[in-house]
Amino acid sequence: MTDQPHNPDNTYDVLVVGAGMVGAAIACGLGQAGINVALFDHALPEPLPNDALPELRVSALSSASENILRHLGAWAPMQTMRMTPYRRMAVWEKLPVSFDRSAINQVLFDAQRINEPQLGYIVENRVTQLGLLNALNAYSSVSLFCPAQIVRMDVHTPMVELNDGRCFYSGLLVGADGAHSQVRQTAAIAMEQRDYEQQCLVAAVEIDGGCQDITWQAFTPTGPQAFLPLPDIAGKSYGSVVWYHQPENVRQLMALDDASFINELVATFPAELPPIIRLHERGAFPIARRHASHYFRPNVVLAGDAAHTINPLAGQGVNLGFQDAAWLIETLIAAYQAGEHLGSPTVLARYEKARRTDNRVMMYTMDAFYYAFSNDNKPLQMLRNAGLSVAGKLSPAINRVMKYAMGLSGKQAKLSLDGHR
Repeated sequence: MTDQPHNPDNTYDVLVVGAGMVGAAIACGLGQAGINVALFDHALPEPLPNDALPELRVSALSSASENILRHLGAWAPMQTMRMTPYRRMAVWEKLPVSFDRSAINQVLFDAQRINEPQLGYIVENRVTQLGLLNALNAYSSVSLFCPAQIVRMDVHTPMVELNDGRCFYSGLLVGADGAHSQVRQTAAIAMEQRDYEQQCLVAAVEIDGGCQDITWQAFTPTGPQAFLPLPDIAGKSYGSVVWYHQPENVRQLMALDDASFINELVATFPAELPPIIRLHERGAFPIARRHASHYFRPNVVLAGDAAHTINPLAGQGVNLGFQDAAWLIETLIAAYQAGEHLGSPTVLARYEKARRTDNRVMMYTMDAFYYAFSNDNKPLQMLRNAGLSVAGKLSPAINRVMKYAMGLSGKQAKLSLDGHR
């Protein structure tokens, strides 16, 4: 990887805007095939000190995402930093009465039931991005331009112009620049958006109890309450707490001092919450479902959050983004080797066909859970708890759900398949 162009006329096969997790993955995959890529971003993460406290932004990486990252060369450098495997995930509805929920309305997903070592890994987003940026060093056909401030784009050429006057040209412009994608807006691709009533509050806390291998999610009328284990750092244990609530309640929680926030957290969350020693950091953000009307137009294609965002209910957003990356890489490499124009609608339609339906299914599945549980309708409450009780006893069905969520079933891109370990 170089931060200077290796061709004097600044012409590349592909221009990728956004060096986050999805954009960096796309650049890695195309770079492996010798495709000339220019990758742009306004800022990159700083290296992660060994004793740095955990960050708020974390993702639950599936087995399919692990396979993709292994194949791209990012997993090994990520392992030198930190990640936390989780082997079990419990889901239940929090009710105002006490009972043995494991016998009534809890569904427990356990990797042992499908002979897998873990369900996935909880990884800080910075760790994943740093691993991918490290992997880029192996691919001489990828040029990274950062910090880069884009002042103009031409989606017809395509062309990207930076504030220092440099212009870059290619046959394809990839928008991997997030939910507020400049590429998508420049290409005039419409975006359907639905805002949820709740906001999501996330807190990184020091806990008493050591690194755990279980993550859980309890549904409440105001939205889910969840706990995700984080790695032990310098002999101390940490976890990530996720709390959905109405915007006004979130504002009130954010305004509390640390001790009062912890007291409120302990009083409100299920008893399964480990003892909280101290609050490290907290933040809140609105949540919305977004879906681009199309993933491409001639010479332009979108991936990851630039194309879609979903309710973070089960942490599947980043996994969908990596699936986008894997399918786009596979599609473009096949077209490149066949001598096809990478920006042609014929080529890009193959990518959208591979991804659009799967992304939509995951969006509406998350919506179904969200709307079914985020209310206190008594008849519906009885039905959904009966459903959880029955589901918890159907091993074949639970096993299928686990494999689907882990990316181990259904149609998969080559990079998602096991065999890269």
